[in-house]
Amino acid sequence: MVPEKQIDEFVSRLRQAAGENLQSVVVYGSAATGEFHDDFSNVNLLCILRETSFTKLAALGPAVEWWSRKQRHAPLVLTREELERSTDVFSIELLDMQQRHRVLFGDDPLTGLSIPMHLHRAQLEYELREKLILLRQRLLLHAGNERRLWELLLGSLSAFATLFRHALIALGEVAPHSKREVLQALTARIQFDPSAFLQLLDIREHKADRKQFNVKDVFARYLEAVQRITTAVDTILDSAEPSSS
Repeated sequence: MVPEKQIDEFVSRLRQAAGENLQSVVVYGSAATGEFHDDFSNVNLLCILRETSFTKLAALGPAVEWWSRKQRHAPLVLTREELERSTDVFSIELLDMQQRHRVLFGDDPLTGLSIPMHLHRAQLEYELREKLILLRQRLLLHAGNERRLWELLLGSLSAFATLFRHALIALGEVAPHSKREVLQALTARIQFDPSAFLQLLDIREHKADRKQFNVKDVFARYLEAVQRITTAVDTILDSAEPSSS
């Protein structure tokens, strides 16, 4: 369940602390789409301020401290100009926010953003490669520790699911919001075994107990799927790129 009462209370505290400096508060991600799971999901908030000086930010400190005591992450804080000028370096993040958000206060700073899709594609390839490399590195560190392997699998699931959703977008598909639907749609474009991801989703959603599964077997299928998808996306997008000759 999305902690709506906590969110409402935090927004009220922000409005009181910031006054006219607060332009917008937006919730984005799983808390805006119905896929929120309190054990694994964050309440992601974006705050648009008119001014971000030390004094103006410090004024929000007590409200954010209250929010932090609820085991919530501090919100993203940007001016409207910073948001608009960040589309070239945060194309994945902002496109995701644009497509999955709900305005809690003020105007909507996301819907009208123009996001350069050629830069989205470049960031997608970078993020897939980077996260695959990090997954391998952490596997090397924790290969003998079953608890840490489960933590690594469950902790990385959302990030890869997001990238798979953006892979569909880059491939010209209409990407669904649900992680399960994303996996289904991606298997129609790329040959890979989604079973490890589906089992991890079952664990996250308390539909299955991790004790039912061998973590090394799950990790082997998970890693193989990530590698196949990364290679396939890179190959497909490169083959679709016009020749420079």
